[in-house]
Amino acid sequence: MHKLTFTPTSYTGWGSLSQLLIEVEKLNARNILIVTDPLLKEIGLTDHVEKPLIEKGYTTTIYTEIAPEPPLAIGEKLVDFTRNHQFDLVIGVGGGSALDLAKLAAVLATHEGQVADYLNLTGTKTLDNKGLPKILIPTTSGTGSEVTNISVLSLDTTKDVVTHDYLLADVAIVDPALTISLPPKVTAATGVDALTHAIEAYVSVNANEVTDALALQAIRLISHSIRTAVHEGQDKQARTDMSYGSYLAGLAFFNAGVAGVHALAYPLGGQFHIAHGDSNAVLLPYVMGYIRQSCEKRLKDILDAMGIASAYLSQEEASYKCIDALQKLVQDVNIPSTLKGFNIPEQALEQLTDDATKQTRILARSPMLLEREDIYAIYRAAFDGEVREPKQS
Repeated sequence: MHKLTFTPTSYTGWGSLSQLLIEVEKLNARNILIVTDPLLKEIGLTDHVEKPLIEKGYTTTIYTEIAPEPPLAIGEKLVDFTRNHQFDLVIGVGGGSALDLAKLAAVLATHEGQVADYLNLTGTKTLDNKGLPKILIPTTSGTGSEVTNISVLSLDTTKDVVTHDYLLADVAIVDPALTISLPPKVTAATGVDALTHAIEAYVSVNANEVTDALALQAIRLISHSIRTAVHEGQDKQARTDMSYGSYLAGLAFFNAGVAGVHALAYPLGGQFHIAHGDSNAVLLPYVMGYIRQSCEKRLKDILDAMGIASAYLSQEEASYKCIDALQKLVQDVNIPSTLKGFNIPEQALEQLTDDATKQTRILARSPMLLEREDIYAIYRAAFDGEVREPKQS
């Protein structure tokens, strides 16, 4: 038996933002907090959300004091702001950081204590009510935050999460038209993030028939469209396929989980403030290469989904070819392929390893048990730029 959880209502496809007013009306909201990236307000993208609401007589407040890979202090400040105003709906517009913070604000607005009290690794309080209703509108094709129950926050050297089904959106609106203006660098990072979600969900120990179907279709859509989306950003079909792929990957990893890539990526973001998508991208081939023997058949399936024929290859041969294909994809979208490419010093590998070993919730889903020596070996491989497998004892 498998438990599957999905956002109650989702709209997907070109022009789906047109459903916003209908859903706001259903929620009986009047005073609305819009949490968004400051750049999106600056370029006028948030006007597509705010103006129709104002024209219908709703009161809106736009909150832009957020940052990529948001530190705990930003979360605390937003929650305090939400508590001190009489909002009855929170709308998140933007990338994963904006959506994660919107979820956090909506739920913790009706709880006592600090955000830190609810963190997964160190918190002592539990959520006991759903909080304010929330509508999440992604403007990137990558994080899947609109369909997950997780809010990620950066700590001093790593990351932690607040996670509960109360953080699930009441409504997710996934409109690829909102991603057209996304710069190539962000398109690449968020796109490989989504691909990583799908791949890790497919090899997860919690994978099942439903998440497998979602993950494989996500891999097909993303791997076939990401290069075009990065290099020809106005291509409507590529943006649509990336949007659907990211959405499906989000559903897959929310229900099956992510594992080693994300566990090792969190410290990179925490210590060096590398964007989450870039952190996943640089580590993806090295983690999958290291655990290759534990998921050979699944890597062959992934290779097929990427459109690379494997009919005449053994599982072992196909699994190696899959790792090569992942490396090439990351290179083709111009993301550095080594930790050196992100200016990570060699002496940081030990601390990165120490922090990654704390991500026990995520590491538990890996098809291969990753001990401290394994985690260090993967970081070392990513630093040196050479995919390696475990040393034979």
